[in-house]
Amino acid sequence: MEFKYETHGDTRESSIVFLVSEELDLPQAINDIDKNGLVKNAVSADKSFTGKFGQFLRVFVSSENKTNTIILAGIGKPEKLDETNLLSLGGKISDLANQLKIESLEIFFDKISNLTLKEAVLANQLMLGIKLKNYNFNKHFVAKKDEHVQYLKNISLSLVESKEAEQLANSYSKIAEGVHLTRDLVSEPPNVIYPASFAKKCEELKNLGVKVTVLNKDEMKELGMNLILAVGQGSDNDPYTVIMEWNGDSGSKDAPLAFIGKGVTFDSGGINIKPSSGIADMKYDMAGAGVVTGLMHTLAARKAKVNVIGAIGLAENMPSGLAQRPSDVVASMSGQTVEVDNTDAEGRLVLADVLCYVEQKYKPKFMINLATLTGAIVVALGDGHAGLFSNDDALAEQISKAGKKTGELVWRMPMSEHYDKQINSDIADIKNTGSGNGAGSITAAHFLQRFVNKCAWAHLDIAGVTWNKKGTDISPKGATGFGVRLLNQMIADNFE
Repeated sequence: MEFKYETHGDTRESSIVFLVSEELDLPQAINDIDKNGLVKNAVSADKSFTGKFGQFLRVFVSSENKTNTIILAGIGKPEKLDETNLLSLGGKISDLANQLKIESLEIFFDKISNLTLKEAVLANQLMLGIKLKNYNFNKHFVAKKDEHVQYLKNISLSLVESKEAEQLANSYSKIAEGVHLTRDLVSEPPNVIYPASFAKKCEELKNLGVKVTVLNKDEMKELGMNLILAVGQGSDNDPYTVIMEWNGDSGSKDAPLAFIGKGVTFDSGGINIKPSSGIADMKYDMAGAGVVTGLMHTLAARKAKVNVIGAIGLAENMPSGLAQRPSDVVASMSGQTVEVDNTDAEGRLVLADVLCYVEQKYKPKFMINLATLTGAIVVALGDGHAGLFSNDDALAEQISKAGKKTGELVWRMPMSEHYDKQINSDIADIKNTGSGNGAGSITAAHFLQRFVNKCAWAHLDIAGVTWNKKGTDISPKGATGFGVRLLNQMIADNFE
């Protein structure tokens, strides 16, 4: 998809969008195009169009410069229009254009009273919303490929602050790239994305200046990363740990920021095998690793002035004669022993060793891990928020603020000794399930915390927000890429 930023002038496309508030003050530019007053008459005649947010009114006109369709897009009350609303509006514009099979579209920004956002920011947020919704994962279609296409390909943004908008455009575009990469990884079937192939995708980030290190099975065994090895031992696909380093601020002496992702490329449940209903969805149990990879792409592509570690544990959880068993006891890299009470509680095992490795090797300022970790968080929060767990109030607040700003919302969940003691084992230092009544997402978070030493840490359980079966305003149905924009915003606001 191509975007052009143009200074106000003659319209260049046959279809053009104007933003209209609830005041229904039509931009002067419409009169310059619509000499016969058809738009004004249509607004007067169609009482259902009030300029309410998300409403559209399409009017066919004729003009000397060949514009034949004017679309009025309602923005509601201008003072309430914020970054999140603009993303949503961009997604709605994308949907409408594709429904109408419009390939090229111009969006004309005329002055609107009471706007709190700068025009350049407004234009780029709208652009980002369009790009996010216009995503399409159709690579595996052959016979029906033409039925799964997005028509919208070219957008012209006409505004006064065109130069300022164009200067901002690169960063916004790279955010979309990172989200799209995450969605691609999460959408792929497990015969395409498995530990080795995922690691190769990570190595492509070298083209952006990211240092990529891949630890194989032997290297992880030497380090004592037995938990992730135990998860992967039932599969023919070997596990890997991938470390991605972006040094965007080489002169800084500050500790790097660290992001860790769960990358279980397919989760059958192991010996505690899952029921057939829903098991096909477990191809996206690597979404945490997908988010970390997409985030590293965005940071490197936009040349973020910050030093960041992205680490992902990659394994496939399969049942076989070699698979770990319920009641096995495994020694972790941290030295703690773990009783495997349930082989379907495997994601926390993968993360535990990677958390330990990153803290010991890099001594980061903080660690944030992401994982589709528990069904319990879906029961608690549905698909509206990710679950946030943390040992550090300041870090949790930074994440929460970024969530509100991007619309990728989080909800902080409780942690306490009451829950922590529920993961004590009768035969080892710790077990991978809780013994209490419910609170599965909380006891899972406590398990992870046992493998964090002194580092500030946060855990995002993204099981409910990673995949949306109906789609959202800015995401088609399927993988959402939740987390890339959230963490990029958190970094930009606090560490650049």
